[in-house]
Amino acid sequence: MTQILIVDDQDDMRAGIRTMLMPDPGLVVAGDLSDGLQVLPFLRDHPVDLVLMDIRMPGIDGVEATRRIRKEHPPEKLPVIVLTTFDQDDVVLAALRAGANGFLSKTVSPAELVAGINEVVAGGGALSAAATAALIGHMAVSPPPVIDRELLRRFDALTPRERDVVVLVASGLGNDEIAAQMSVSPFTVKTHAVRAMTKVGARDRAQLVSFTFRAGLYR
Repeated sequence: MTQILIVDDQDDMRAGIRTMLMPDPGLVVAGDLSDGLQVLPFLRDHPVDLVLMDIRMPGIDGVEATRRIRKEHPPEKLPVIVLTTFDQDDVVLAALRAGANGFLSKTVSPAELVAGINEVVAGGGALSAAATAALIGHMAVSPPPVIDRELLRRFDALTPRERDVVVLVASGLGNDEIAAQMSVSPFTVKTHAVRAMTKVGARDRAQLVSFTFRAGLYR
């Protein structure tokens, strides 16, 4: 049973998220808050398994609230998925740098939201297509001034197949698209991606993309 905290300043949005999660018996909403300042006090009294965090809120925004959560809860212990209607690259990067495990648009379907939650709870990362495009766009327009040699050495541990998958992930393709291009199953693609993340020390798919650009493997 996955206990979830919803943080959003809009009453109808919190109610909508509850409704979207209701069909899955494995997902339970443990609470919902309208203010980022309320998050840490709530978590101290009500441990949960995952936080769904809005970006734009009064008081402190979702990025700052996530940053404060990370001072007491590491990403592997308490995942945070940021939900927003804003997919600009600066917002995506700020959320990921603050310690978010995933970034989903509020326009995702109930099935996509549930899949994203389950992916993050299982130790992966969730990134909507629009957020992925924003992240890749930022990396492509603003590449690192120098190649990170330490990161590049980590990629030496990858097999040729894993490296191929990593480059295609960095190009913005999903598992199904990569599978079709490589003539393998989506499960095989996911396995290669997970192994690559483990070897290079990326906590999720978004960080894997960032590492790939910083190592100079994708331009």
